[in-house]
Amino acid sequence: MARFKPISQLSGRILLFPLALVLFEFATYIAHDMIQPGMLIVTNEFNVGPEWVSTSLTAYLMGGVVLQWLLGPLSDKFGRRPVMLFGILFFAATCILTTWVDNITQFVSLRFVQGISLCFIGAVGYAAIQEAFDEALAVRMMALMANVALLAPLAGPLAGAAWLTVGSWRSMFWLFAACSILAFVVLWRVMPETAGDRSHSVALPNLARSYARLAKDRQVMYGSFAIGLVFIPILTWVALSPVILMHDEGLSRMQYALLQLPVFLAMIAGNLTLSKLAGRVPIEQPVKFAAWPILIGLSIALLASLLNSHSYLFLTAGLSLYAFGAGMVNAGLYRLTLYASSEGKGSVAAMLGMISIMTLAIGIELAKSGYFSGGTPWFSLINFISGVLWFGLVTLFLRERKKRAQVTSL
Repeated sequence: MARFKPISQLSGRILLFPLALVLFEFATYIAHDMIQPGMLIVTNEFNVGPEWVSTSLTAYLMGGVVLQWLLGPLSDKFGRRPVMLFGILFFAATCILTTWVDNITQFVSLRFVQGISLCFIGAVGYAAIQEAFDEALAVRMMALMANVALLAPLAGPLAGAAWLTVGSWRSMFWLFAACSILAFVVLWRVMPETAGDRSHSVALPNLARSYARLAKDRQVMYGSFAIGLVFIPILTWVALSPVILMHDEGLSRMQYALLQLPVFLAMIAGNLTLSKLAGRVPIEQPVKFAAWPILIGLSIALLASLLNSHSYLFLTAGLSLYAFGAGMVNAGLYRLTLYASSEGKGSVAAMLGMISIMTLAIGIELAKSGYFSGGTPWFSLINFISGVLWFGLVTLFLRERKKRAQVTSL
């Protein structure tokens, strides 16, 4: 196909593309966040312990790894549109199936299958956004999408708590399917095709060689692991806060939901700050600035947990400061990593997605193990270590980027 020219000016119809894509992303996120207040109901219904609350999220995230390696190259070859549209229908179907589960194994298994939808967002959707818009507009669009997507963990627990007063947890999944179908209809009409090269090979030996080259690319690997590490604290909070706040601290579902607000409002504020800075400062600058609130916030959370393992208000305050910094990181670091390699953008996005999601899943399991064996101090320690490792990898990433720029300019 002819090379797609990146968009530099927005119109109403063009804006529908990222908005519809983020509606699907929102549906995949709220499919976890809205059910969180009801997860203890789910575990009680199926007669299992509270440790299954975080296992549900881990299974969901692991589903987001299994097909990224294939979907990215497939969309390089056949185009982003058909692959993305199929993924939306696939997610809607798995949501409907979830309404008929009758044990925890079936529930978690379907959570894993639903998580495959994350493959379509990471390896296909984000790549399409980066290709469709020029650099400054792409960063703004990613920040906008992140803000809308953050309504899921922000509004999800509140909406879930309210929903459970009038309906069952099973009925939520019809809502998730409906949101996905709406996104499908809009994207069918407005999504541009930014890729598609039938000469691109998806034979397994060629894919293996492509991913081997990416695995040897230091900048791609630094960036991919860094993106996973920086979001471990927010995902561990999503996964374990129902256990910490409701099961162990005895708070109500509504009190639990309200304590999500400062964390996710702070992350939205970070995204809005990034959106304002995009195009005005070098793309690396917000990533550097974000290190301060990330490291200070995680330090506050750790110190508060060490001094009093039940100080959930200070824990929330520290995570809120961290979340502001994390909100400033994703869009810029994602683009820098995506364009660090000359490989097909679908393949790079798939590699980035696989590594970052596996990193998140491992982080959640470590935080779960730490919490159930040592309480909030171990939970906060895992989060703090994740922040420190992120800082180290970002430092290496920016050094490698600077070194390559100097070589190119010679």
